[in-house]
Amino acid sequence: MTRNCSFPGMGSFPLWGKAGMGASSLLESGAAGPHPNPPPAGEGADQPLVRAVGLAMSFDVSPPLLNRILERKPRQLLQAVDEASFTINKGETLALVGESGCGKSTVARVLVGLYQPTRGRFFFKGQDVHAALAKGGRELRRGIQMIFQDPYASLNPRWKVADIIAEPLHEHGLVQSRAEADERVAALLQSVGLAAVDMAKFPHQFSGGQRQRISIARALATQPEFLVCDEPTSALDVSVQAQVLNIMKKLQRERQLTYLFISHNLAVVRHVSDHVGVMYLGRIVELAPKRTLFATPRHPYTRMLLDAIPKMHDTGRARTPVQGEVPNPLNPPTGCTFHPRCPLANARCKAERPALQAIGGVQVACHAVEEGRV
Repeated sequence: MTRNCSFPGMGSFPLWGKAGMGASSLLESGAAGPHPNPPPAGEGADQPLVRAVGLAMSFDVSPPLLNRILERKPRQLLQAVDEASFTINKGETLALVGESGCGKSTVARVLVGLYQPTRGRFFFKGQDVHAALAKGGRELRRGIQMIFQDPYASLNPRWKVADIIAEPLHEHGLVQSRAEADERVAALLQSVGLAAVDMAKFPHQFSGGQRQRISIARALATQPEFLVCDEPTSALDVSVQAQVLNIMKKLQRERQLTYLFISHNLAVVRHVSDHVGVMYLGRIVELAPKRTLFATPRHPYTRMLLDAIPKMHDTGRARTPVQGEVPNPLNPPTGCTFHPRCPLANARCKAERPALQAIGGVQVACHAVEEGRV
């Protein structure tokens, strides 16, 4: 029988893994190097559950060594994530949004341990996650799980649902017998709106929305506190998206779950998040509470994204499309990487990269905002 693959930080997943988004109106209301300022050990009363400090991830995309020697080409590094810092309090949801290729999914994979960050640190309950995973970190693996984007790819088609959901239970020694495993699987299926009898079926016997519910049940098997949701509904129809998102919100309320929610759909993010981080070419350019960001966006890129969302009261008006193209990440612009598309760019923007700093109650990386030109 084909076995599942075990990844650090996530327990066990089938060999076919991966992780998207949609509805809004149908929703319910509602080994890294050392860092100079590491958080204190232990989980203090006011300490966030999740804390990322200066996370960066680069990939070597150079041609083979022989080609480089013959063609006299240097090594090429793609900076997928650069200095990403954020915190998430227990029971809250941080959404990361941005255009395709901005580094959202890479952040997700770094947090669950699929990638070792080039630099920076990630703390969970006060522990350095990647340092702990290097020593085993079984407890951390149980506490951090991931929901992938594509339910058609993330479930092993040769395994029954009972085996898929029970695999993390067996890997972490949470059950001692088949009967106990079946009992836990039945409870997990019922918690996501499926029936206990569904455990005897194969993934191909379910719809897309039902498969994603199975993926959620598998992620909940180890009773995690932190779920990384990499566009969990983008592969689903709009009405099914709403059902899945409502289940996730219900589970969050019942279990005090903490979510990192990856999406490119701001309309959905508005309903499911508490805070929103906007990413552009690997960097977080704005980080703010949800209501503040949607009411008064500061960064020009955030404004551009919000202007592109269809609005009921703007019926008949031409929408402003997102202008320009994302630059080549192998050769990013100097200074602020958004300046070729920014209507407010000046000479400073082209020469000096803005730092993410607190301005007016939000964190934003923009010279125009800093200088009061916005």
